[in-house]
Amino acid sequence: MKFSKMSLLFTASTLLLAACGSAGASTESNTQSEGNSAVKTAALITDTNGVDDRSFNQSAWEGMVEWGAEHALEQGNAGYQYFQSSNESDYIPNIDQALNAGFETIFGIGYKLVSAVEEQAKANPDIHFVMVDEVIENIDNVVSATFQSNEAAYLAGLSAAYTTTTNQIGFLGGVQVAVVEEFDAGFRQGVADGAKALNKEITVVSQYAGAFDAPDKGRAIAQAMYASGIDIIYAAAGATGNGLFQEAKSINESQDKKVWVIGVDRDQTEDGYYKKDGKEENFTLTSTLKQVGQTVKDLANKANEGTFPGGEHIVYGLEANGVGITKGQLSEEVQAAVETARQAIIDGEITVENTVK
Repeated sequence: MKFSKMSLLFTASTLLLAACGSAGASTESNTQSEGNSAVKTAALITDTNGVDDRSFNQSAWEGMVEWGAEHALEQGNAGYQYFQSSNESDYIPNIDQALNAGFETIFGIGYKLVSAVEEQAKANPDIHFVMVDEVIENIDNVVSATFQSNEAAYLAGLSAAYTTTTNQIGFLGGVQVAVVEEFDAGFRQGVADGAKALNKEITVVSQYAGAFDAPDKGRAIAQAMYASGIDIIYAAAGATGNGLFQEAKSINESQDKKVWVIGVDRDQTEDGYYKKDGKEENFTLTSTLKQVGQTVKDLANKANEGTFPGGEHIVYGLEANGVGITKGQLSEEVQAAVETARQAIIDGEITVENTVK
């Protein structure tokens, strides 16, 4: 396997999502603009969270929509499309649908699709496959794209340490698997280093919901955490994290205290607005970014250019702007500390853990 880092353009996506389908593709236009017949069509296979999960899948789809617009393509079989999975048994049938529709580059979004992508890639060696957030080895028509999420999570932990007033911080995970534990590990390390710099004693509580599609469980966990005195919670839980936002909104609107949420994968500022005493405020402290959308654009373009890096494992980290953190509601002091730490990670002065010790 070859390991490399590739530069990404760091941009904020402002595109609106197209209407969501159920298992299988949503269908809008099946026409491709004249003069673009040389552009390879691209399809995205979601995991069970769906294309509007306000997280990983949504970021990927926004990137594909942006890519399509840049190439004057329309959503449909002659341009770009998504196939939404209601359960894990939909993965292979959805890839089959994409293949039968003639899509030439197929993206599997999320580690759960690894077996389906591997099987279908072996059976279809002339099709480009991209495995996002997991590694498939020794298949020449598959590129694996992973992210150093622990680096961005470290910066989130540092931000939380500088911001907390109760010195109690929470981490809410979806399923306890390696790709989620990377967030947990980096976050804890960032909190610990921030606490040391500030001479604070800070407690971090981690809890996993056991699902990525259970907002009710996410809300129940958040409710218990906030009730215990935790004032900042970072979630890496897919749609389960939506329950965290619901609970934080309720508390901030109805109680005489401020609690914070740290978003994940995309800028979740828009999910953190609430009104109190006639004023609009925001409780999204910051969000860690996993530039899935930019990765989709980058690799779809490479497929078109004939430079598709099949057989490679591409790692996107802070140095390549593949992960990052938003300004959010961070104070200038916290932003300065975050920027210093970000550069130290890039320079190799700070090594961020990817497993919880």
